[in-house]
Amino acid sequence: MSLPYRSMTAVSDEFEGARPLPYAAQDRWMRPYRPGPWRVAVAALLLVLASYLLFAALIMVAAGGVQGAGVCLAVALLVIVGTLRLLRVGVWVSGKGLRQTGYFSTVTIPWRQVTSVRTAQQPVRVLGLPRSVQGQALLISRRGGGSLRVLMTDHNADFLGRVEAFDMAADAIEGWAAELR
Repeated sequence: MSLPYRSMTAVSDEFEGARPLPYAAQDRWMRPYRPGPWRVAVAALLLVLASYLLFAALIMVAAGGVQGAGVCLAVALLVIVGTLRLLRVGVWVSGKGLRQTGYFSTVTIPWRQVTSVRTAQQPVRVLGLPRSVQGQALLISRRGGGSLRVLMTDHNADFLGRVEAFDMAADAIEGWAAELR
């Protein structure tokens, strides 16, 4: 069975002797879906804000306000770093395991500790806000009975309004788990 996302074979599985491509290493962390429009739109707006702050710092330096320019530069750099971290949030997979990257924390689980990866209908939060609606969530269970927080939902910043993208990403992660457990 080949991986549902970024197939690692040079030839289709229908043919005998399908071999892994030499450049497609399973040890590389990759996201099995694209960042969603909500996440990209927020990141774009934050980067526009950072550009205004950098321009303000340039004007302050030209006017002789070095201290104010330093503050604007520091805030702009914080906004840029925060935006880059926002774009890294999500679920990542590799031959080593499953990685759930949050804004402030990252949890990595080796495939040998994963017992099940499944989708379930349950109340989910819309864009991470307190309001919840009925939706689908990708859940992971690990050995010892512990489970992670919800990996991803069809109402988060990557999949809001893109149900088919959520289904494809969930299938890809389930495929990785089935092949590498």
